[in-house]
Amino acid sequence: MRKTFFRGAFCAAALIAVAAQHAAAQDLTAGENSFKKCLPCHAVGEDAKNKVGPVLNGLEGRHSGSVPGYAYSDANKNSGITWTEAEFLDYIKDPRAKIKGTKMIFPGIKNETEAKNLWAYLVQFDASGKKK
Repeated sequence: MRKTFFRGAFCAAALIAVAAQHAAAQDLTAGENSFKKCLPCHAVGEDAKNKVGPVLNGLEGRHSGSVPGYAYSDANKNSGITWTEAEFLDYIKDPRAKIKGTKMIFPGIKNETEAKNLWAYLVQFDASGKKK
């Protein structure tokens, strides 16, 4: 009886772990799909280059307005923002409301789940563009 209980508990724990990994993969896939909205202006990955907007590699923990070679607005350079999930979620809802005077004309992502998925996708890229 004990063996059956422990086997059942082990199987349940394994299924939960697999489900959590699957959910995370779905989040990254959804985030990658959301990033298509950003692609006209931004890039990520090892070969990413600044476009209309800056490269988004190494976003987590980076100070706003600090990507070398990108001509930021004074508003962005002086915003005092260090990118965290909370800052990003607040910003991406309405970039022009969060940083008055930003050059970013994107209307925003209002759906919180979509914004969280986008964040999860972006933060997998380190500063060099390699996936962590």
